[in-house]
Amino acid sequence: MVAITNLALAALAGYAAAHPGESHSAHHMKRELVARDSAAQIGARSLNSCSSSAASQALKTRSIKRRAEIVKNIRKKRGIQAPARKNKRTLEDLQAWEAVNHNMSATYDYNMFTSMEEVFSANTSCILAPEVTDGPYYVVGEKMRSNVKEALYCDGVDLFLEVQYIDVNTCEPVPAVAVDIWNCNATGTYSGILTSGNYASGGYNSTYLRGIQLTDSDGVASFETIFPGHYSGRAVHTHLLSHTNATVQPNGTISVWNAPVSHIGQLFWPEDLRAEVEETYPYNTNTVELTTNDEDMWSILQADASFDPIPQYVYLGDDISDGLFAWIQIGINSSVDYTEDEYYGVAAYLDAEGGHSTGYTVGGGGGGNGTGPGGNGTAPSGFPSGSLSSALPSSTSA
Repeated sequence: MVAITNLALAALAGYAAAHPGESHSAHHMKRELVARDSAAQIGARSLNSCSSSAASQALKTRSIKRRAEIVKNIRKKRGIQAPARKNKRTLEDLQAWEAVNHNMSATYDYNMFTSMEEVFSANTSCILAPEVTDGPYYVVGEKMRSNVKEALYCDGVDLFLEVQYIDVNTCEPVPAVAVDIWNCNATGTYSGILTSGNYASGGYNSTYLRGIQLTDSDGVASFETIFPGHYSGRAVHTHLLSHTNATVQPNGTISVWNAPVSHIGQLFWPEDLRAEVEETYPYNTNTVELTTNDEDMWSILQADASFDPIPQYVYLGDDISDGLFAWIQIGINSSVDYTEDEYYGVAAYLDAEGGHSTGYTVGGGGGGNGTGPGGNGTAPSGFPSGSLSSALPSSTSA
């Protein structure tokens, strides 16, 4: 097991809040760190033992081809003629886990000699910890859609994100996983909530930059979103949460109430990429104090030699405004259930009448111990079973 350094413990002790309404004890975070390290190392060993199998190699080949085709099609659809940016990152001043070069644009070219293996392969030994908090802003019942951008509050750098779930025990894809994605907009505001520090226009009825998808036969869920902005107390991040055995309703929506939680995680982004994005509009109108990856409370819990919370990515063109394509493989144990984890909680839910708060916040207040209304992922008392998936019309998938 990886030892917990004095530096990490000191950092943990210094954190009281991140999202507004979120608080954590240093003791609990230390316990989560130990559990995370253990789970990650076990998962990494399992993946390594099966990664050379014929099925695993075939999946890798399909994934490389798929990612290359996606980038090709996005560029064609957007009329991008210029080659992708070829700059490489220089991160000597960042910690060791950040120093891995996730920017694959430098190796991506557009001719017959391009090595798709070099560009679009993925490191299946990288695991995203399921013990990481979903934060106080998880909303159940979001629209089943891959394009989570809406007409309002979604200006920013386009991000095409592919997430692939792999079973750590078999190295095989995990199909039919219900994957929720959400992040704040370019100026640091989340939809779907109405709390101090994050007053979303439309409150609980707003849905921008949120959506849910089922993984396909290769364990893949794809989303069109924007690169997230920042807000006080947290580094730039994207939330992911997955359920197995979710139910597809007759109206085409997905119900995850009482479905096992197989993964809770947050993706982080390189500081140089974040800085470049935030020089553009409307990110550059955000005057809130910035928190870096090194200063973030949960990047400490994410980072480990056994897994990597930063997606690989390529620039779609020669300017950041052309957008990004990013991908990550996430190793999960599809037989586990984190529903009872203290850091899993449902903050709100959508139904045919709109959005509703459950009163849940991480770390305190309204079910902060995971036992309040919706705090442990169960439907509020008296609500019809399976009916909390949103009846709102779904947007066209990208």
